[in-house]
Amino acid sequence: MNPKAYASLILVTTLTMGLAFPVGRIGLDYAPPFLLMSVRFVIAGLLMAALTARRPRPKRLLPWLRIALIGALNSAGVMGCSYYSMRWITSGESAILIFVNPLLVILFGALFMKVRYGALQWAGVTLGFAGVFCTMGAHLSMNPGTLISLLGACCFAASSLLIKRWGQTFDTWVLTGYQMLFGGIVLGLLSALFEHPRIDFGGGFYFSLVWLVFVNSILQFSGWSWLLKRGDPAKTNAFLFLAPFFGVVGGALLLGEPLHAYVAAGGAMICAGIFLVNWRGAAPRSVATTAERA
Repeated sequence: MNPKAYASLILVTTLTMGLAFPVGRIGLDYAPPFLLMSVRFVIAGLLMAALTARRPRPKRLLPWLRIALIGALNSAGVMGCSYYSMRWITSGESAILIFVNPLLVILFGALFMKVRYGALQWAGVTLGFAGVFCTMGAHLSMNPGTLISLLGACCFAASSLLIKRWGQTFDTWVLTGYQMLFGGIVLGLLSALFEHPRIDFGGGFYFSLVWLVFVNSILQFSGWSWLLKRGDPAKTNAFLFLAPFFGVVGGALLLGEPLHAYVAAGGAMICAGIFLVNWRGAAPRSVATTAERA
């Protein structure tokens, strides 16, 4: 892939990922988190299903179950946890915690997918995580919101690795649409079980829903799935350290959340970590997966 096109797509996807948190927080004033995310993903999934009606789809049950699992983790798990956590923490803090994902991708990849990463990659991810910690003001309060966001980060890492492992067998647009649809259905069930579903229709709700459906769900999810399928998941996910930075800045601009000088220091550490992870000498020594050996 052309390096400039890759960098541009990374910038667009991480920027929209970061802005999803303050924009979504606006929507939470009008609907509870599981319901808001369910409506978002069901609408986006149905739109994508209609747009991809003539594209190749799985013909057996197992591939559909794989898409459903990716949707349960990537749509329901990640976004359900991140938006539910905003009952206790700010949108910026939720974004930062969700995007410890790159460190978890390397850990999970090393533990479960037999991928060995170089010292520079480990150092880069560690530095990036330190930058995230610095962006939070060098403190981390442990409360239900913190733990729920970290659970969402685990879901994010697991779904990233599964997309890398299975994604080559699916059309990118079909995978994007149906995993959102399955995730939306899971979130709808969670809303029925644990919430009092209600929507207060208003300008803020429509703005949040339109942005989340068209920008974050269709544009961002398609772009990110495409990137994961064509590159090493640890390297690609290293750029996710940019998303919480954009989330904190977006929270300050859209919601008036506090923005401090240490955010700039954290951003510099994040960029340095990304540089180290993507340094050529840090390339992972991969062990072929079952699919690659077949």
